[in-house]
Amino acid sequence: MKSIKAKEGEIFDIELEEDLLKRNEELAEKNKHLLDKNKVMAIDVMGSVGSGKTSLIKNLIVRLKKKRRLGVIAGDLTTTIDAERIKEEKVEVVQVNTGKECHLDANLIARALKEFDLRNLDILFIENVGNLICPAEFPLGSHKRIVVVSLTEGPWMVTKHPYIFREADLVVINKIDLAQAMKVSVESITKDVHRIRPELRTIPTNCLTGQGIEAIIEILSL
Repeated sequence: MKSIKAKEGEIFDIELEEDLLKRNEELAEKNKHLLDKNKVMAIDVMGSVGSGKTSLIKNLIVRLKKKRRLGVIAGDLTTTIDAERIKEEKVEVVQVNTGKECHLDANLIARALKEFDLRNLDILFIENVGNLICPAEFPLGSHKRIVVVSLTEGPWMVTKHPYIFREADLVVINKIDLAQAMKVSVESITKDVHRIRPELRTIPTNCLTGQGIEAIIEILSL
């Protein structure tokens, strides 16, 4: 499996630039242009550690791999755990380790894209580093951004992290089978999302059973 590691000081140097966000946006636009040129749809999957990002991507891959050519960029601080899980589905995976950084950025995605033959892809899933704060400000060049939240994160995770939902195209509310045990309802989380953006779509899921996965495929036109 191919693996990309942030070079010593690479992200740190970029983040010292006065126009950090502007530069990242410029690189993100270049990434998107490259993806569009090759007719690849990219989906940035964001969420906390343990929310179910990897399980969601695996569920989508299982349902799509017979009709779509798929690839995955797996972001993590240091490990390849999630990438190894995704590789079980026999799709091409590029691991990006960010070191101490809490998000992927457009520069690292540009490097990862060079490891794929984009002519042989239809859909590229990007699993961002587990975090509900940092990824919001760093677009990667994707066409869609999904935020995954789970009921095991408690009743306030949406209210406490509003910015990431302002940048999302879809919110996946995962682990709905644990609603009673956690005393957190899908309805309350949905209301919190809609207080931030009334038009934002939400889909309840159980990635153990696959509940809600087909609805995501339909909404995103996958």
